[in-house]
Amino acid sequence: MMTCEAKHITVCICTYKRPYLLKRLLAELAKQETEDLFTYSIVVSDNDQLQSAEATISSFAASTDLQIKYCSEPRQGIALARNKAVENAKGEFVAFIDDDEFPSKGWLLSLYKTCEEYKVDGVLGPVRRHFDEKPPEWILRSRFYERPEYRTGYVLAWREGRSGNLLVKSEMLSSESPPFNPEFRTGEDQDFLRRMTGSGRVFVWCNEAAVYEVVPPNRWKRTFLIKRAFLRGAMEPKMATFGVGDVTKSLIAVPLYILALPISLMLGQHRFMSFLVRLCDHLGKLLALIGIQVVHEEYVTE
Repeated sequence: MMTCEAKHITVCICTYKRPYLLKRLLAELAKQETEDLFTYSIVVSDNDQLQSAEATISSFAASTDLQIKYCSEPRQGIALARNKAVENAKGEFVAFIDDDEFPSKGWLLSLYKTCEEYKVDGVLGPVRRHFDEKPPEWILRSRFYERPEYRTGYVLAWREGRSGNLLVKSEMLSSESPPFNPEFRTGEDQDFLRRMTGSGRVFVWCNEAAVYEVVPPNRWKRTFLIKRAFLRGAMEPKMATFGVGDVTKSLIAVPLYILALPISLMLGQHRFMSFLVRLCDHLGKLLALIGIQVVHEEYVTE
């Protein structure tokens, strides 16, 4: 039986024109184990001005007793969408998961237990790749969609964090207005974690709290990987820690990667694309410094 002392977690989801993936995520969230230690609800922030996710949310709400709230953020931008979700959250904790992910049954429970055991401000867990269809071999060998993992309890530096699998204490979000900086079109989560760790907040890893990122065929495209690299690089100069050393590193890296591309092609498509993506990361930084934006859209989808 749930005790009156049980904490509440709001699961915040930002979505943009991915109803099929959102539907799968919601179905898995409805199966979360709690061991009567906490209650939880869901907030979905729709970043499509046409409110394309509303029908999916209404259908799900009619099929479950789990409390779910729909809100719309018509202004394009992932930071704006995250802030809208946070505005509508309640309870002592907020968990973040992306609309192209789905959790294991013990996801929230593992995050919550780890936060309580280590008495920290936030907990992050692994995001593991998931393919509904078999991808090209070069995608697997390049390891583009593999991310580092750590032992449970490992204290994270801000660059090791992200919001795709994150639990934080709600009071941390209310201390910042807004918590996510709208200047960032990507990397807004790392900027948030940088500010939080800089103010003394502590985040640890929980390797048992796994979620799975769906990698559909459109993300196998070379154009997708290149555009995402340019966008990621363009956001880097906005970080408060960005400095002369970063510029120097990119100025050295760009000609080296250009020279290495023909050789890397002989080593295989996976090696060539790995080098090309790193080159675009560095080029994105340098071009942004002189006011050139290669990617203008808020979301890279193709």
